[in-house]
Amino acid sequence: MVLMADWEDAFTELLAARGAALRSYAYLLTGERAAAGDLVQDALLRVFSRLRLGSDVLQLEGYVRRAILNQYIDGRRRAKLWAASRHLLVEPPVHEDADATVADEVRQALSTLSPKQRACVVLRYYEDLTVPDIAEQLGCAEGTVKRHLADARVKLAAQLGTTEESMR
Repeated sequence: MVLMADWEDAFTELLAARGAALRSYAYLLTGERAAAGDLVQDALLRVFSRLRLGSDVLQLEGYVRRAILNQYIDGRRRAKLWAASRHLLVEPPVHEDADATVADEVRQALSTLSPKQRACVVLRYYEDLTVPDIAEQLGCAEGTVKRHLADARVKLAAQLGTTEESMR
């Protein structure tokens, strides 16, 4: 266990060894650098505010990744509820970029997915987790994960102009 005086060493070691990977993970979920940075900071605060932590970097990274995923899903759920309950006075500005790169297209296609679908896609194709592992991470049945992945592949294929088979 890490004593209160030793949390700084564990924190510094985690950020030095896995900080970039944590930011990349959050970026894939959010699609925005600023939001990803906020998500990582919030997750680190949540994990390191606990009094008892292990000193193993991989274990700490697992805690932080789980906190990132939970906060992303909770935040999207809250944003959806807020958007549904407020009156929109002005339409949001449309961002059009004539020279959209493939990364921009993929990011935009990912933004059309539900939070659970996006989480499943990131966990499956970025984290390379199996369906049972994803189900455990999200606390749902394997069939639910399979359905989210199948629905996401259909949406992404339509958005990106590819066939669903090429996305497997």
